[in-house]
Amino acid sequence: MDISYIINELGEDREQYFNAVAPPIVQTSNFAFKTVADMRNRFRDEYGGYIYSKGLNPTVDILRKKLAALDGAEDCLVFNSGSSAIYASVMANVKAGDHIVSVKNPYTWAQKLFDNILPRFGVATTYIDGTDIRNFEAVIQPNTTVIYLESPNSWYFELQDLQAVSKLAGSKGILTICDNSYCTPLYQKPLVMGIDISLQSATKYIGGHSDVVAGVVCGAKKMMRKIFENEMSTSGNGISPFNAWLLIRGLRTLPVRLEKITQNTAKVMEFLLQHPKVESVIFPFNEDFPQYELAWRQMQGCCGLLSFFLRVNKVEEVVTFCESLRHILMAVSWGGYESLIIPACASVLPDRYDITKKSHRMLRLYIGQEEPGYIISDLRQALNTI
Repeated sequence: MDISYIINELGEDREQYFNAVAPPIVQTSNFAFKTVADMRNRFRDEYGGYIYSKGLNPTVDILRKKLAALDGAEDCLVFNSGSSAIYASVMANVKAGDHIVSVKNPYTWAQKLFDNILPRFGVATTYIDGTDIRNFEAVIQPNTTVIYLESPNSWYFELQDLQAVSKLAGSKGILTICDNSYCTPLYQKPLVMGIDISLQSATKYIGGHSDVVAGVVCGAKKMMRKIFENEMSTSGNGISPFNAWLLIRGLRTLPVRLEKITQNTAKVMEFLLQHPKVESVIFPFNEDFPQYELAWRQMQGCCGLLSFFLRVNKVEEVVTFCESLRHILMAVSWGGYESLIIPACASVLPDRYDITKKSHRMLRLYIGQEEPGYIISDLRQALNTI
């Protein structure tokens, strides 16, 4: 299916809403029925139509169709955050006594789920270095039901060989879930490589304007129905019609935004690699990246997010650098129009800062849509302060 058709036309039955070019925001809480029989049928199958916007909604459905097609999925569910998407997709596939294999250092709220919530119900998680398929083989147990992946992750950008993991999991009847927030479906399609559930934070590139929080889960229709009828409907964490509309708007420009960010990233990375106060840069498409060949094999593109290490002797120099930036904002997340930075030392108490730990000199930079010279100029003047 052509990407231009998906983004601009799929799901948009304009003759049903006055031939409006932009789809309407169906801002309603519920839907009326003409007959008792119609209402009875909808009660029996809420996944098949509209009854209450906590479940399905016409505006949300336009978005669902587009996102499913981009991911090569049968169906899609959209949540009110990426955390909700993770929570629902995992909870739908574990029971008391089960075991999960997860890559080490996953997204914070995925790890909170694995460490703080699931153990209360007798579900254990084993964390591994996911860069080697043998590590998965070594920890799988008879009660392992889920393998949780994040490829690339969002600090060190470690990859998993998605085809190899899906093949291993399939041979043992284990469900695979992959967080694809870094790449989006435009630059990586986990489902095509055999992964069962692909999820992403739509807050990032899908929205693209730093004005909406949302999460996406894509997969087989049977699995989406299972999640919808239980975890999603019970927790009531679906997306609102207005936020769905914002994501539809974001999709319109997704390809051109990613292209611009990709171009900017290449130029900014080149600057950082040559600067004497930058020790090293981590980026999947950097030739020095340990999994460079795998990145090119399973990712169609790579942009926006990289990490680098400063040559400094004390934490105050990291603080000075960050606070000297005039245009790059210090904030979490990524994928919007604006460049952002996070110093790893922000999560380390000052009295525990250790200059010998490379991770304490680490910064994560999101390169936005400003002109590359504008971003580089800001980095240069801030680096000159340390």
